[in-house]
Amino acid sequence: MNPKNGKIRAAVVGVGYLGKFHAKKYHKMEGVELAGVVDIDMGRAKEVAAGLGTRAYADYRDLIGKVDAVSIVVPTSEHFEISRAFLENNVDLMVEKPFTTTLGEADELIRISESRGLLVQVGHLERYNPAVLALRDIIKKPLFIESHRLSIFKSRATDVSVVLDLMIHDIDIIFNFVKSELKTIHAAGIQVITDNVDIANARLEFGNGCVANVTASRVSMKDERKMRLFQQDAYVAIDFANHKATIVHKKADKGDGLIPGMEIESRTFPKGDALDEELRSFIDSVRSRMKPSVTGQMGRDALEAALDIMSQIQQKRADLMLR
Repeated sequence: MNPKNGKIRAAVVGVGYLGKFHAKKYHKMEGVELAGVVDIDMGRAKEVAAGLGTRAYADYRDLIGKVDAVSIVVPTSEHFEISRAFLENNVDLMVEKPFTTTLGEADELIRISESRGLLVQVGHLERYNPAVLALRDIIKKPLFIESHRLSIFKSRATDVSVVLDLMIHDIDIIFNFVKSELKTIHAAGIQVITDNVDIANARLEFGNGCVANVTASRVSMKDERKMRLFQQDAYVAIDFANHKATIVHKKADKGDGLIPGMEIESRTFPKGDALDEELRSFIDSVRSRMKPSVTGQMGRDALEAALDIMSQIQQKRADLMLR
């Protein structure tokens, strides 16, 4: 914390498409001083820094000793090296998803952070979607889940598969709702446009009996982010993109209706600003030293499932090539 003004000194490493928004949020946040931005493209770093009245750096190591908290918004392959350097110098981290490229890397970052009493929050943004936040008290023990996350093709983030780019969001949300051990995964996927998997489906089976069917595509004709959850007393359909939900639950009156004995309720939620909520939550954790809402372990759990899905897809592809 800056002893001169009592503010938490935050910085952003990687100010491309998403990172520049992290920098803007910190700049506007009360009790936070944007101490600098880093990018290997110094021209881009200077441009972002100039607009926010802060300093630009080409090397993240130049921030060490000058910051309390850092957002890591660089390609996943660079997460481990940069995160480890900051943790070893007692800096709390907000790391964009996916957490790391391997489970070993995730375990090492968790180990370092815990040994030093530091915080690691992983950027699973959909946790802060207004619909997810509002339905936490309604979704209690889902037994069947269907999710579809479809996207029109964009050249951004094609260095990783659709599983690590898009599906991992729904994996994290499902884990958060189900709260049970994942037992088995059955997965399939194919390349369509890029050198990585562009469309994938996975069936997740949990210890408490819940089954989730998860589909992600970045070669769709439309953008869609929807999830349906079924539990013994209710059915909930969430439209993440349009901040809407339909809730069907039992009612005392067993009269006729579209679904006999059930009441249908529609809700809409204010659009909100999920990134702002996410970063404010991170800064609150830094200040209070309370556990983040999406811990490194949670990010590691979602990564483990995503890597298992990719392993199955790759094995099936290899088997087909041998035929």
